[in-house]
Amino acid sequence: MVCEDLNPTHSTRRLLQMNDNTNEEGVTKGKPELIRIDEGEIRSHLDQIVRGTLEETLNALLEAEADAICKARRYERSPERADTRAGHYDRKLHTKAGEVTLKVPKLRSLPFETAIIERYRRRESSVEEAMMEMYLAGVSVRRVEDITEALWGTKVSPSTVSEMNRKIYEHIETWRNRPLAGEHPYVYLDGIWLKRSWGGQVENVSVLVAIGVDEQGYRKVLGVSEGSKEDRTSWRTFLRHLKERGLKGTRLFISDKCLGLIEALGEVYPDSKWQRCVVHFYRDVFTAVPRGRMRPVAAMLKAIHGSEDLESARKKAVEVVEKLKEMKLGKAAEIVVKGAEETFSYYAFPLEHWRLLRTNNPLERINREIRRRTRVVGNFPDGQSALMLVAARLRHIASTKWGTRAYMDMEHLYAMEREQEEKALELPMSL
Repeated sequence: MVCEDLNPTHSTRRLLQMNDNTNEEGVTKGKPELIRIDEGEIRSHLDQIVRGTLEETLNALLEAEADAICKARRYERSPERADTRAGHYDRKLHTKAGEVTLKVPKLRSLPFETAIIERYRRRESSVEEAMMEMYLAGVSVRRVEDITEALWGTKVSPSTVSEMNRKIYEHIETWRNRPLAGEHPYVYLDGIWLKRSWGGQVENVSVLVAIGVDEQGYRKVLGVSEGSKEDRTSWRTFLRHLKERGLKGTRLFISDKCLGLIEALGEVYPDSKWQRCVVHFYRDVFTAVPRGRMRPVAAMLKAIHGSEDLESARKKAVEVVEKLKEMKLGKAAEIVVKGAEETFSYYAFPLEHWRLLRTNNPLERINREIRRRTRVVGNFPDGQSALMLVAARLRHIASTKWGTRAYMDMEHLYAMEREQEEKALELPMSL
């Protein structure tokens, strides 16, 4: 018997006709009938096989990871064993082949962190973001069904689309309000302006964002919140929200010169230093410089922040002010006089960190990506929708290499602080 095509994914059936109405001697009785193969049953059977194989493979990988952490297999006696098993717990995981059940090992003392689940968590975060974009961009329900089937391998019914978005909101809210563990010595702050439709009119809505560098030198998305505008009240509420969730140990905040933000920082984190982004400082100076003279002025400003220490930077700033006056750029010289000192805070920290602390570029790059992703939406229906989409994007970014690759070597900071403490203790003895 030959079958030309038995692929259950094809909509056309090419089946072999057979005569099933024969007696024991092989004599045909009556009219021949066509035997039909149930395509749905074949697909279901194949999906079950693939799902079972995938589940078995993933669980075997989890067991192998647990063995590697314990440095011994289950029940194996080994002098190198670092930990023992404490059972397992079940976790459902949606894959292209359908839902599988993972038996995640539990260890008695060491944490069990698996790259397998983390990989799927990143995928689920991107799916949530896609769902948010579809929902907020007004994509039709039928189109949402098709896209979710391509993403998850299962078709979402129209009645559950709104329910899915409600659950997505809940997941993002949980992530947005999660506790912040450990210290974050450096924190970058900025606001993103988006558009919303309100009462038939288009208004601006701001979303405040904070990212930080933790004790191990990894970047983290610390918080995102809606602010009616970037004023003192909005920033104070946002900073208090961060503090209540556990933001501590911050030595330096880096941001643009927003008066409301600076005032709020002095109120909520009075012991922390503030660094004005030098790029924004340059832009302020350029507003008083003709286009034809921007290049030499830019070189002069960069020379200030290329100095080897704080005193040299201050002397260079004085020289630049004199040159600007000689060039008949009195307004630019006035801006340098008033704002240069605000850009020198990074000199109080390790030399190895200066380049990463004097600008707000780490957050600016994220903001550009957020604006690119939100541009397709246009005007948001309300501030909450804007906040959810921005938070979904930040959550996805945090789960990529951006958040899993070391950004700084924090030992430089802690070594410098230890040295300063030792000098402080030696000073009274010398007196």
